[in-house]
Amino acid sequence: MTDKLIIFDTTLRDGEQSPGASMTRDEKLRIARQLERLRVDVIEAGFAASSNGDFLAVKAIADAIKEATVCSLARANDRDISRAAEALKGAARARIHTFIATSALHMEKKLRMTPDQVHEQAMQSVRFARNLCDDIEFSPEDGYRSDMDFLCRVLETVIKEGATTVNIPDTVGYAIPELYGNFIRTLRERVPNSDKAVWSVHCHNDLGMAVANSLAGVMVGGARQIECTINGLGERAGNCSLEEVVMAVRTRRDYFKLDLGIDTTQIVPASRMVSQTTGFVVQPNKAVVGANAFAHASGIHQDGVLKARDTYEIMRAEDVGWAANKIVLGKLSGRNAFKQRLQELGVTLESEAEMNAAFARFKDLADRKSDIFDEDILALLSDESVTAEAEHYRLLSLSQKSETGERPHAKVAFAAGTSEFHTESDGNGPVDASLRAIESKVQSGAELMLYSVNAITSGSTESQGEVTVRLQLGGRVVNGVGADPDIVVASAKAYLSALNKLHSKAERVAAQG
Repeated sequence: MTDKLIIFDTTLRDGEQSPGASMTRDEKLRIARQLERLRVDVIEAGFAASSNGDFLAVKAIADAIKEATVCSLARANDRDISRAAEALKGAARARIHTFIATSALHMEKKLRMTPDQVHEQAMQSVRFARNLCDDIEFSPEDGYRSDMDFLCRVLETVIKEGATTVNIPDTVGYAIPELYGNFIRTLRERVPNSDKAVWSVHCHNDLGMAVANSLAGVMVGGARQIECTINGLGERAGNCSLEEVVMAVRTRRDYFKLDLGIDTTQIVPASRMVSQTTGFVVQPNKAVVGANAFAHASGIHQDGVLKARDTYEIMRAEDVGWAANKIVLGKLSGRNAFKQRLQELGVTLESEAEMNAAFARFKDLADRKSDIFDEDILALLSDESVTAEAEHYRLLSLSQKSETGERPHAKVAFAAGTSEFHTESDGNGPVDASLRAIESKVQSGAELMLYSVNAITSGSTESQGEVTVRLQLGGRVVNGVGADPDIVVASAKAYLSALNKLHSKAERVAAQG
């Protein structure tokens, strides 16, 4: 086995399955470019067959990414695999990742197939995929809860048919590190042609052990690929966290003795981009990328760090991309400087109209906020109204009055398609009044599941506020994100952003966990 650990990032596929975390094509492309700067080995760009939108996103990423392998997920059937191959045509390096469930529970209750039927379908799907692409990954969904004898039979067959990577998912986060590591090792020992494929691990975090299980799969089991996401993003309790796995292997190279191709200085920028794009705020005490990850409050700790950093720090903050906020632009900055900074941030606007809209929004922000940071620019561009994709709902203006002893009142003007609405409402506060005013006209009937406020940059009351609104309607859960120096305006933007996603009715198809 190689001494290199392959980092397979599935933020854009499995991470996107978090309720409300779905992204637009442009957002996915922006994150993919950051993942390429991070130098991940494989980018799972999406599930091409799940919707036309996901197909176009996978295609755009495949056409744009030159260094990393671009992968698309596909169920074990000819239609999904053909769709994935078509989306990946422009990739410098392409991989098709096909899967079918192998646990008795999933085969009986979900697939309603016999083990022999599942074995046959796995064999046929890998054979079909191998004729379309040289790099094929196979995953037995719910592999960790599958019968060992049956799993060995399936894996031996798919490797024989040309699978170059076999991935063993702990789909429901049931594994324990020692047991999972031994499970992978037993599979590799019992499958006769195990040396013909790279072994991979894909762990969920339901019991808080996704990272530990993944590393056990590597050290005990001999796997050489870890599937993970930025910030541990993913459905339920999330996936194995890329930043934690990478820094564990890098910091304890004395133990792991594995090489990584990752540029760790790009970890924090990637974390911030994913957080701002999806609206999933990183908890302050999150390892590596949390705001408190390198903060020391204890006097004893502070004294020790001042005398010698390694007394309490096992990693350097700058090695993962933490640094003082760099002021990049202001109200006197011109169009060329703005365009150059977008390129440095990995943002590509495809038309002159998009650039004009983005620059106008930047100048408007610069008039209200003297110092513009990278985070401000990313938040500004996360507003989908600056992209070519027209939004149904758009905020036009907002005014509100809030006075001690008086009930707050808001007046809102917004566009809905080609119509313009002016509405007003009272509320428990200015935010409540503003959202009630919008809902009084839209009448979506959606349930507000989450309202969250986060400062985009720290250290100043001038900072933009970033608001996340999560709505649920008819089983669909969507996130809307809005940013503005005025938190009430940011709240209205976030609410309209969520309504836009509900209005789009984009189709999603459940995929492998």
